[in-house]
Amino acid sequence: MTQATQRLLYETDYVQWIETTVERLRNGDYDSVDWENLLDEIEDMARSQRRSLKSNLIVVLLHLLKWQYQSEKRSGCWESSLLEHRHRLQDDIQDSPSLKPYLETILAESYIRATKQAKAETGLPLQTFPSECPYDVASILDDDFLPN
Repeated sequence: MTQATQRLLYETDYVQWIETTVERLRNGDYDSVDWENLLDEIEDMARSQRRSLKSNLIVVLLHLLKWQYQSEKRSGCWESSLLEHRHRLQDDIQDSPSLKPYLETILAESYIRATKQAKAETGLPLQTFPSECPYDVASILDDDFLPN
């Protein structure tokens, strides 16, 4: 299979492209590897991990805000969601420790998104929520932390 055929395979049968690429790499047939698409896929994997981390962080922040500012509506569902998304964050960081500093760099931006979503879900004015994130990373990741 030529490199041109391999690139076409990438567009027409992704799974077969992966299997063929892995086989070529294992066999040391580096000249036949579709390097351009392989490098793109590897870069996409890192972006995907960061997007997942950010998404889970926003959900945790959203539920912490709702827990703190809409205490009359607290539910086991919110607490369960907090645990689930905290565990996802913890698992991601355990699998890729380099994501922890990234989590800290996206905290402020993620918090802003979470406050906008909290406003939409609670009906509370945006000004109800602090303008800066009141939770540190350790609290965000702590299964037992629930704000008053």
